[in-house]
Amino acid sequence: MSYKNLEVWKLSRELVIEIHSMTLTLPKFEQFEEAQQIRRSSKTVRSCIVEGYGRRRYKADYIKFLIYAISSNDETLDHLDTLYETASLKDVLLYTSLHQKLELLGKKLNNFITSVELNHNNFSG
Repeated sequence: MSYKNLEVWKLSRELVIEIHSMTLTLPKFEQFEEAQQIRRSSKTVRSCIVEGYGRRRYKADYIKFLIYAISSNDETLDHLDTLYETASLKDVLLYTSLHQKLELLGKKLNNFITSVELNHNNFSG
């Protein structure tokens, strides 16, 4: 098995791509502010899932990196809200879609952590 088979990784990958595309449509002044921050935080979610998977043999490390992923997902949600609240992101459908996917990813990450906590031996491969 590979981290690429994890549902949380697949969703985080999709979000990285969608968020990157969304930031290219923002006003120029945002390219060095919120756009850069939201791209970074979304990529960190994905990276932490991968790094945690790489340390899956060690339960505490695995969980620690999954918690980092949740934290970065929350940060990404906050940047998205800021872009929308300041009217830099005006597309309500895009905002809503990204917001829902980020919330779903947060829930899936929480469920995944619970699963790792309860079934670590099955993940340690």
